[in-house]
Amino acid sequence: MWTLGGRGWGCARTLARWAPGAALGPAPTFGAAPESWPTCRVYSSAEFKEKLDMSRFPVENIRNFSIVAHVDHGKSTLADRLLELTGTIDKTKNNKQVLDKLQVERERGITVKAQTASLFYNCEGKQYLLNLIDTPGHVDFSYEVSRSLSACQGVLLVVDANEGIQAQTVANFFLAFEAQLSVIPVINKIDLKNADPERVENQIEKVFDIPSDECIKISAKLGTNVESVLQAVIERIPPPKVHRKNPLRALVFDSTFDQYRGVIANVALFDGVVSKGDKIVSAHTQKTYEVNEVGVLNPNEQPTHKLYAGQVGYLIAGMKNVIEAQIGDTLYLHKQPVEPLPGFKSAKPMVFAGMYPVDQSEYNNLKSAIEKLTLNDSSVTVHRDSSLALGAGWRLGFLGLLHMEVFNQRLEQEYNASVILTTPTVPYKAVLSSSKLIKARRAVQKNMIFIDQNRVMLKYLFPLNEIVVDFYDSLKSLSSGYASFDYEDAGYQTAELVKMDILLNGNTVEELVTVVHKDKAHSIGKAICERLKDSLPRQLFEIAIQAAIGSKIIARETVKAYRKNVLAKCYGGDITRKMKLLKRQAEGKKKLRKIGNVEVPKDAFIKVLKTRSSK
Repeated sequence: MWTLGGRGWGCARTLARWAPGAALGPAPTFGAAPESWPTCRVYSSAEFKEKLDMSRFPVENIRNFSIVAHVDHGKSTLADRLLELTGTIDKTKNNKQVLDKLQVERERGITVKAQTASLFYNCEGKQYLLNLIDTPGHVDFSYEVSRSLSACQGVLLVVDANEGIQAQTVANFFLAFEAQLSVIPVINKIDLKNADPERVENQIEKVFDIPSDECIKISAKLGTNVESVLQAVIERIPPPKVHRKNPLRALVFDSTFDQYRGVIANVALFDGVVSKGDKIVSAHTQKTYEVNEVGVLNPNEQPTHKLYAGQVGYLIAGMKNVIEAQIGDTLYLHKQPVEPLPGFKSAKPMVFAGMYPVDQSEYNNLKSAIEKLTLNDSSVTVHRDSSLALGAGWRLGFLGLLHMEVFNQRLEQEYNASVILTTPTVPYKAVLSSSKLIKARRAVQKNMIFIDQNRVMLKYLFPLNEIVVDFYDSLKSLSSGYASFDYEDAGYQTAELVKMDILLNGNTVEELVTVVHKDKAHSIGKAICERLKDSLPRQLFEIAIQAAIGSKIIARETVKAYRKNVLAKCYGGDITRKMKLLKRQAEGKKKLRKIGNVEVPKDAFIKVLKTRSSK
């Protein structure tokens, strides 16, 4: 009688290119000639060394926008060029991913944290304030994008002229569309040899119903036609709809923690004015604070006298406890209560993992580090947990495997925390056993749309556990890097699931226990055992690695013991002398195996699940 259960299923969209070697189209056009642009100027950084007077920017001269795109389509490079064109940073060869401030972003070459920058731009005699938010492109960090859009009235949708529309391009467009934001399509990388901007224009028109003549063709790397992007931001994105005469109403859309100044909240003002010395109240905690500093990010912190409705900036108000700073909170003036803003829909975690300190004496330090980091990454869910083997810890929920790895890396780099991270799992709903067997279906095709002659978008219903570990890596490998992938939650369905234990010398390793589909139990168990064999260091005794379902062993690997040559001192003589030495060695190893402990390296918990990528 099989145990029936439900498992989380994900709705996955896959875009695959059929013909990698697309033919080159005609030479790309670069938009209007420079002499047709309006007369504009930029401000030098020296003009803004002192505190800024933000009252010089009326609401009609403010534009709040985000840059959204698929991974590696050139968002951060475009942000660098916009910072240079507006004089926010000096133009140098070292300006690469200026807004990617985290060490993990520099090492991995991806954006994992949305960053804000206020740009000052003078066009046709008017002073404009352009508030730019650079967002991540990977699906695991889509919550950063949705939060950032709450502070914007428009987006720049960047599309690679070579790759065309990919999965996260579609996902980000619909985030902006649902928020009723103005969308400006920007076709980037027109300088590439295989670039085909006309083909991408047709894709944008067909998929998003945006006329092809609204697309702006640029090369962010070379700076070609980038200034026309600024013109489009001013002309096509509307100013925020706010009221400065109303009482203060500010939305906290992001925050960081400074050990000296406390919480630094990124705010978007929807009504009123805030300045240093004002007493404000948190709608979430109902606590009152005094504002110590307000300012804008340029891209570093630049204090100002005041912040006005329609503007985006930062606020420091002496919040010393990370629990006091709630993402999505509304701030208002003391004794002037207002209707709280809607806030944000909570992120729904897709992958769960246990996190424990290497040494239990570091529990409090790790707890503080996790609290501070989750303040900066509110999509992570935290629940207390404990393990007989590892002691007190937490069960964390993430939006994906990359999200989990980046969070762990940030803990080590930013807080010098050393942790043990157990194998990731996905949520299940278990039901009682039944005599009726239900055959599980591993993927169901829901839709197929041909974007053009070279691309097709496939929509499938997948079990979540099939895609969160190594599906994306396998997809990239099989398609030579041309396919892309996005997914969203699609509820629970029944499936034939079994609990699989991993044993080391007969002892169950609780951190490696996992739930798998019955049909794949043997192959997954064998693959995990093989990966563990490569990960575990050899000992003076033999290590038996087994995968078991109940009392049945379904896979086994053995880590051979180090062996001393006890016969080295025997230069002949009776064979019984050699046999005696070998027997004594075998007895010693047998005894050592009973009392010896097998230490599992902390990185093995992640490695063992990446089994199918090497197949």
